[in-house]
Amino acid sequence: MVNERMHALGAEPSAIRELFAYGLARKAEIGEENVFDYSIGNPSVPSPDAIKQAVIDLMEEPPCALHGYTPAAGDPRVRQAVADHIKRHFGIDASPDQVYLTAGAAAGLAISISAITRPGDEVIVIAPYFPEYKVWIETAECACVEVPAHVPDFQLDVEAIEAAITPKTSAVIINSPNNPVGAVYTRENLEAFAALLSRKERELGRKLYVISDEPYREIVYGKEVPYVPCLYPRTIVCYSYSKSLSLPGERIGYIYVSDLADDAREVSTAVAGAGRALGFICAPALFQRVIERCIEEPSYVAAYAENRALLTEGLARLGYEFVEPDGAFYLWVRALEDDAQAFSDRAKAHELLLVPSDSFGVGGWVRVSYCIPRETIERSMPAFEALMQEYRG
Repeated sequence: MVNERMHALGAEPSAIRELFAYGLARKAEIGEENVFDYSIGNPSVPSPDAIKQAVIDLMEEPPCALHGYTPAAGDPRVRQAVADHIKRHFGIDASPDQVYLTAGAAAGLAISISAITRPGDEVIVIAPYFPEYKVWIETAECACVEVPAHVPDFQLDVEAIEAAITPKTSAVIINSPNNPVGAVYTRENLEAFAALLSRKERELGRKLYVISDEPYREIVYGKEVPYVPCLYPRTIVCYSYSKSLSLPGERIGYIYVSDLADDAREVSTAVAGAGRALGFICAPALFQRVIERCIEEPSYVAAYAENRALLTEGLARLGYEFVEPDGAFYLWVRALEDDAQAFSDRAKAHELLLVPSDSFGVGGWVRVSYCIPRETIERSMPAFEALMQEYRG
């Protein structure tokens, strides 16, 4: 007999993946240029030339060593490179012992949640949020507690978070720059959040962790992205190179357990144990080495900034309401009816693939991923106009 929960997860497709698969099929039917696929966060910017050169150079090394197992936590040289990077950019004297290389941020999040919770604990997420958070929380036999972001700026609602913290709370997952809204939490907002957690730790006599999901850290439009461990020591950073270096299919990232935490070594040991329990043998060996060589390569933000301007100006001209994103490459657009799924379905009739907000824990919005070719945005404007006219009658 199969596991009923796992069967249900397999039978219930992700709204994002389902739209993406529909888009692929539709492009095969009517031509790629006639489908306006805003569904998935697949970077449209090529990875830096340095990535290609690093792969070519590394292929000259002995194959058995290059493609063999690394230690579970990662190649020591790469862990040192990550620790050095953290020290250079954020001023923390990071130890490589606190770095655990992962198959992307998704693996890092699943591992981190399992490492610092026990069955029956509660983990707070800020809605709207990446839908897989709930899957990983519930897989760890914990409860996912949704707390709405502060509206209209979508910052952390510190008062609402305080009301949600109970003696069972273990962690709060935050994501800045945020998927799906594009909000970047300000220093003042994070300082108030950190002060709250420190106070609640004293009141409850219980450790409260922050899991900071940071795959979009470098994709910002002139805003500061404060480094969370500098503001709240008991932080676990989950980072990925999927977006910053356009490597989503290579699955490479890391967990950094802040050296500033008083239980850093204990948490790192639990991270290693969770990785083992969840079946993560080691991160992809070749791309560990690629990251070592390319860790200082900059993200090509300019292309996303241009797409952001093109899309927001076009939709504003047509009368759509949206949240101006400060980071990432998503636009949070208010649906033209309360039922986001119904709006998404009507948009499909115009070949517009927009992700309904229900899967992100709220209703009434759609996520529009603008990490796509500029020409697709330009060609989609008549479809957005027709959709608006359909609702206006």
